[in-house]
Amino acid sequence: MQEYEFILKFSLPDNQADPEIFIEKLAKSGCDDALIGIGRNGRLALDFTRQSTSALEAVLSAIKDVKRAIPDARLIEAAPDLVGLTDVADILGFTRQNMRKLMLKNSDFPAPLHEGKPSIWHLAKILRWMDKKNMYPIEKSLLDIATITMQFNITKDMQDLEPALQPNILSLLA
Repeated sequence: MQEYEFILKFSLPDNQADPEIFIEKLAKSGCDDALIGIGRNGRLALDFTRQSTSALEAVLSAIKDVKRAIPDARLIEAAPDLVGLTDVADILGFTRQNMRKLMLKNSDFPAPLHEGKPSIWHLAKILRWMDKKNMYPIEKSLLDIATITMQFNITKDMQDLEPALQPNILSLLA
């Protein structure tokens, strides 16, 4: 069994509902390995440290546990995934300046998902790149969970695509 750390953010079925009413239900449904954040009505964030045989199983079981307690909760985001250079530096124990130098010096550094202020990357893509270059020892569990959370976020967002447009869009991206 491996330990995986990840965050799941959900919107609640009732935007006006006080998230505190769900804390006991979540604990009883199997989310007793999560710190629960209730900063805003209608939203809930769970910071899990879950033992599992795989990152996929850890995230799947956590979502099932949340859905058992709150059937109409909708996944907003799984993390760690969307990051800026500062986030990556914090995760790996680097300085932001060091991460920026790596990005600028290496033409094959992964392209950001969004280029701007700030630029945003999928953490898994940066970790895979660093691992491939043998630049820094990447913890397998971190790479695994970043890959799985990226897959969940991409799949969730794909639900917004117009099915008729998918073939045309995919043909342009190949």
